[in-house]
Amino acid sequence: MRESHLRVRRLVAAAALIAMSAGAAVAAAEDDDGASHARVPRRGGSDAATATTQLLGRSVQGRPIRAFVRGDPNAPLTALVVGCIHGNEQAGIAIANRLRHWHPPAGVGLWTVPDVNPDGVAANTRQNARGVDLNRNFPFRWRPLGPPGSLQYSGRGPLSEPESRIAHSLILRIRPRLTIWFHQPLGLTDRSGGDARLERRYAELTHLPLRQLPRYPGSITTWQDFRLRDGTAFVVELPGGALSSAATLRYTWAVERLVVQVAKRG
Repeated sequence: MRESHLRVRRLVAAAALIAMSAGAAVAAAEDDDGASHARVPRRGGSDAATATTQLLGRSVQGRPIRAFVRGDPNAPLTALVVGCIHGNEQAGIAIANRLRHWHPPAGVGLWTVPDVNPDGVAANTRQNARGVDLNRNFPFRWRPLGPPGSLQYSGRGPLSEPESRIAHSLILRIRPRLTIWFHQPLGLTDRSGGDARLERRYAELTHLPLRQLPRYPGSITTWQDFRLRDGTAFVVELPGGALSSAATLRYTWAVERLVVQVAKRG
């Protein structure tokens, strides 16, 4: 009997080792400068209990930018949450990380990118390592803004930065029906030009009032709402500072409710 138990334990350990090796091989294959060649593992059916990790690419300084997927990565309906694009506005990372443990409805793939600007987070700067505001670097009415390192420097041209190209390629690849971009510190839900019903609903659920912020050239949400007419993207400006556990739960729960609402619409 003891030998039988030992044999089973050895088989389980061997299977785990094989699975870890396979995961490492997939991650290595996805290690490139942007998301255009990143591969989505194909699986049959939807498995909301399984989370997958995808290396989308690397920042200017070589830091990894990863997406975490709950549900089926190949689902026909996808939602995307980005916790941080300005490196000194980091509170949304906690929300994106918490969403990695939520089971979305069947037929939905929930993609979370906790941090699309890891160099900025490491330096606690709004811009990336080349001094570019990534939220002014997208190809919708882009124009030069400021010198390098200034508050809204828009880069040498649209999508000049690897982080912008990674986000751009991911969005065009998964075509999210709903996208939420977290910022700080204004404490409001922005009427960003997408589906006003979803923006209003998030404001109601979180008690972050619905307001319209100025429209800036090269904005990712403006580009996304123009480019993907069957989806909606909007900005949530969290209050300044780190979030309490209760606040993180409330903002996360509101995202979950919106994803469910979009899923019911089909």
